[in-house]
Amino acid sequence: MSHTSSNLLLDLDGTLVDSQPGILSSCRAALRALGHETDPEMDIRSIIGPPIEDVMRYLLSSFGDDRVAKAVDAYRADYGTRGLLLSELYPGIGETLVELHSQGIRLLLATSKRQTFAQRILDNHGLSDLFQGIYGSVPGAGLDHKPELLAHILQDTGLAAQNCLMVGDRKFDIVGAHANQMRAVGVLWGYGNREELELAGADLILVAPEELRSLSR
Repeated sequence: MSHTSSNLLLDLDGTLVDSQPGILSSCRAALRALGHETDPEMDIRSIIGPPIEDVMRYLLSSFGDDRVAKAVDAYRADYGTRGLLLSELYPGIGETLVELHSQGIRLLLATSKRQTFAQRILDNHGLSDLFQGIYGSVPGAGLDHKPELLAHILQDTGLAAQNCLMVGDRKFDIVGAHANQMRAVGVLWGYGNREELELAGADLILVAPEELRSLSR
């Protein structure tokens, strides 16, 4: 099985950007908005990746609170004004994307994040023009989870799954790709680890952002 492709579908959080500082700060703001004190040591690395509804349900459960929709609204209000600006590109990602694009590789963003937030993060880092499509969750569209999102991208672009590679840092990316008969590449610089990616069945695992360049040959 070839691990190269002319179509790369890229996750955002933990793959292109380290978004943890912004997500953490907006999670804290959302919990405060619902009247909860947050632990200064709160660590959310392990729960970055799935849709924010799932993250909020998990965080609220420790308070015995089930106001998930209200927490998500509070999170998005904070994230849209402040949190998303705290995302930082991983070293080497910008240059690597420019090089892939210059080689004629089609780059598509595939994130569980709100599409509008993802667009602004890429704009903020001057990367939007490198992508032929920026796909994320849209209110009411049922695209919050990776299997549905990737199916939508294939349908929208007309690309064949066997001609695409999904690149991401969590099991959700791998499982979502395989649900659509797509090959999946796991990366180790994000929020997942080798064991998680191997258990999910990643077809290839990369250690450093520069290794993404090998996917185009």
